[in-house]
Amino acid sequence: MKIALLISGGLGLKVFDFLKTRVTISAILTDGNSEAIISQAGKENISCFVGKPRKGKAQNFIADKEIDLLLSINYLFLIEKDLIAWPKRAAVNFHGSLLPKYRGRTPHIWAIINNEDKTGITCHFISEGCDEGDIILQEEVSIAPNDTGAMLLGKFYERYPSLVTKVIELIQKGEVKASKQDEELATFFGKRKPEDGAINWNWQKERIRNWVRAQAHPYPGAFTHMLGKKVIIDEVAFDNYGYRDEYPNGLILSINPVRVKTPNGVVRLTTIREGNEHLRLESILKS
Repeated sequence: MKIALLISGGLGLKVFDFLKTRVTISAILTDGNSEAIISQAGKENISCFVGKPRKGKAQNFIADKEIDLLLSINYLFLIEKDLIAWPKRAAVNFHGSLLPKYRGRTPHIWAIINNEDKTGITCHFISEGCDEGDIILQEEVSIAPNDTGAMLLGKFYERYPSLVTKVIELIQKGEVKASKQDEELATFFGKRKPEDGAINWNWQKERIRNWVRAQAHPYPGAFTHMLGKKVIIDEVAFDNYGYRDEYPNGLILSINPVRVKTPNGVVRLTTIREGNEHLRLESILKS
């Protein structure tokens, strides 16, 4: 089969590298920030469209290319009818959650924030709605208590190639048995930006811990402001240090180590950074 890929980022590159010697890749669509994918496509002499494909912007690119299967892996853009109808056999997306739960962007981050102990990968037919198409395959992926967003993504890196292979084989053999998603169970979570990482110290300590580990290095990170300085926090721990209930949430109770009051206990800030450099927080507070 002739296959086209909609891919972005490291996960998209991982699948591209895996497939390039195993199937015929006729075309790639990616975003402008996925420079490694663009470079690799050039080296492999594969036609590559860069940018948003919506509103017919990719029509000229796809017009002279016949494909059997369109696969979307970590692609940044929703696609429309022209791309969905492009392949002769199917347009398929791989989504990092157990749909219909966690439709939308960065579902693995939201799953950690919401204290889930498992997530998964869903392969589904692409429809015009966001992550709403019929499900072909699903695989569960466990979330360990100390997993960060990057750790969980690493588990996806291990699983995606084999799952993509399974789906290609099912479609080749005509053995797909898809099931509709239950809309009553659907949840949706939106795109996250670095500025969305602010910690609300009025949250329970458990949510604060999940908030921090979900966005820990190398992600932009959860952050707070102390003495007018932005501090990115990569790890916190629960602490038995004493406090009075009337103390305001977010109060720094000690500096070495740094302990902060929340509504239901104290958290100790164990790993912090400024930019990509890990630092000792007490040195920031004393400077």
